[in-house]
Amino acid sequence: MGGGDGEDPQKLKRMAAAAYDYDNDPRWADYWSNVLIPPHMASRIDVVNHFKHKFYQRYIDCDLIVEPIGTNSTSQPTRTSTPPTQSSSSTSNSNTRQWSSGSSSRSPGASTAPPPTSLRWDRQTVQFSVNAWVFLVAVLAILPVVPKNLSYRAYRLSFLGTECSSLYSLYSLYGKPRAWNLQALQVWFQSVLVTKDFIYSMYCLSFVTSHLCLKFALIPIMCRALEHVAKFLKRNFSRSTLYRKYLEETCVWVESNTTTLTILSSQAEIGIGFLLIISLFSQQRNIIQAFMYWQLMKLMYHAPATAGYHQSAWAKIGRTVNPLIQRYAPFLNTPISSIQRWWFR
Repeated sequence: MGGGDGEDPQKLKRMAAAAYDYDNDPRWADYWSNVLIPPHMASRIDVVNHFKHKFYQRYIDCDLIVEPIGTNSTSQPTRTSTPPTQSSSSTSNSNTRQWSSGSSSRSPGASTAPPPTSLRWDRQTVQFSVNAWVFLVAVLAILPVVPKNLSYRAYRLSFLGTECSSLYSLYSLYGKPRAWNLQALQVWFQSVLVTKDFIYSMYCLSFVTSHLCLKFALIPIMCRALEHVAKFLKRNFSRSTLYRKYLEETCVWVESNTTTLTILSSQAEIGIGFLLIISLFSQQRNIIQAFMYWQLMKLMYHAPATAGYHQSAWAKIGRTVNPLIQRYAPFLNTPISSIQRWWFR
């Protein structure tokens, strides 16, 4: 009875993955074009369906369990070994050298199963390692007992680590531009512009390149790192005694309060924008950083990944500030209207 309960959700997820409209999702074309498999394998329906499920797992439902190709099509390798040895061996040898050294003695069906699994594991492990390191270094940066020089280095390393994590995630999900010309770069840039990883990479870049130290700015990247770490630990170490004893309660709380953490991050990001405006009247002012950050704030307001939380926070600010302006400073209506036209453009 317990086995049936475990299979039903995955069966529904596989049905949803099979029914998904891949042809109308532009990300699928980019994903499929970056998959390196032998040409004679790319025409097999089971192979295409396997990578469609991998795509669905990456972009739509990360809880979908994708089985290796070998478990779904055990009869395929024997069927592909019956054609004449001259054409099959030349094709398999040339393609084996392209993407897998040391697998020339394996059959095509067996050689295609390990790479997707290992690549997926490597990407998740790298992200976990970097984000765990970022969280620990950020905690070190905000502790008041840490010496000032060490705290400032930890502050900058926190942003640098998140920058590397975001860029690695962008490369893993979207690859590199198909060509290094203006049109290809524009297409690639438009596909990543509204993603959360791109927004965080720009966010970190604005602080890594600045001498202004705002420890308040560590809140969003700490929330991001905590979410990544908790999700990885729960998925990969849920049966560990050490995890159950010390980490399970915290990880479950983080996963059940991701909305709260995202709201906290969005409110902190808006507060940082106003702090940068205030810093313009101090000796540590950085006009370029303030301008870049408010351009990023505008992107956060409109990007689907962050729009809901930022629009809600700004609406709450408007309900509080607008009556005060109407009552005590009506002369500010004209400049505020000009700013709003730029903001919503």
